[in-house]
Amino acid sequence: MISEETRAYYDLKKRNDVRESAKRIRRQFLRYKDAEIIYSLQHKKILELASAAGAIYRMDGTVLINRDIFEEYLERFHEPSTLKSEEEPV
Repeated sequence: MISEETRAYYDLKKRNDVRESAKRIRRQFLRYKDAEIIYSLQHKKILELASAAGAIYRMDGTVLINRDIFEEYLERFHEPSTLKSEEEPV
């Protein structure tokens, strides 16, 4: 006989739900070193931008950056394309 605990452990839907929520949490908060790699920016610039965005969380000596807030802040610096489309007459 298989116990209820064992059956619950092998429940694939539940395991997949837990895995997906862990990925979502893992992606939402970044450490400085991870942010430096992902955004290709230096530590000082990451610190400056994350502070300005209000995306920094400090806990017991650990600093995390909320990726959603940080990326929303970065969108302010987005510039539209200056290239003319091929459809426009020259």
